[in-house]
Amino acid sequence: MSKRTTALVTGAARGIGFACAEALSAEGYFVVLADVDAEGVQKASERLGSATDHVVCDMSDGAAIDSMYETIEARHGAVGILVNNAGIALPRPFLETTEEDFRKVIDVNLVGVFRSSQRAAKGMIAAGIGGSIVNMSSVNAVVAIPTIAAYCASKGGVMQLTKSTSLALAPYGIRVNAVGPGSIDTDMMAGVNASPEAMRMVMSRTPLQRMGTAREIADVVAFLAGPKASYLTGETVYVDGGRLGMNYTC
Repeated sequence: MSKRTTALVTGAARGIGFACAEALSAEGYFVVLADVDAEGVQKASERLGSATDHVVCDMSDGAAIDSMYETIEARHGAVGILVNNAGIALPRPFLETTEEDFRKVIDVNLVGVFRSSQRAAKGMIAAGIGGSIVNMSSVNAVVAIPTIAAYCASKGGVMQLTKSTSLALAPYGIRVNAVGPGSIDTDMMAGVNASPEAMRMVMSRTPLQRMGTAREIADVVAFLAGPKASYLTGETVYVDGGRLGMNYTC
């Protein structure tokens, strides 16, 4: 797969998504940034320079996903690397969570990943590209938090979707892996950063005693997407400062 392969990163206007786009750009790929935030994704693309493009897409909308791929393929050819990063959480106590909110999270975090992966794979196969798909899962695919039940369910689904998709696409030379971040210093963790008590709780379950950075996640994504991970497929790599290895809190 050529370094001028087109890479698509969803949810790329900020945070982990932008860091993934930045890391792939640094590796020499042409990167298309996608996000529902039109102004944010345009500015993010401009920050990365001329070897990028941007599209606006709501990852809960199947028709919008199809349109996004048609636009990208018309401009830049088939997507060879896909990073399914777009995601939402909508935290709320379990007994107060509405079915509507639950479905919103599943539609973006899981159904969107399925639709995007399927459409990207069809393009790769048609173009004869042995491409790579990297999904954004979470430690919450394995452990859970009671106020984000839908998020936990969606990320567990992403973990299993990664496995099943890797089996389905292996005959075409397309690899599918996932990254499971732990506590990462992004907008989603802003409330924790502002609360010493919340930060102490997070650190009590993090052996490395710090939050991770978006770039630390992005570097793993770039590795999985690229040729150095050429015999790796169907795996979820947890980048969590040691959290999943703990059976106690400090």
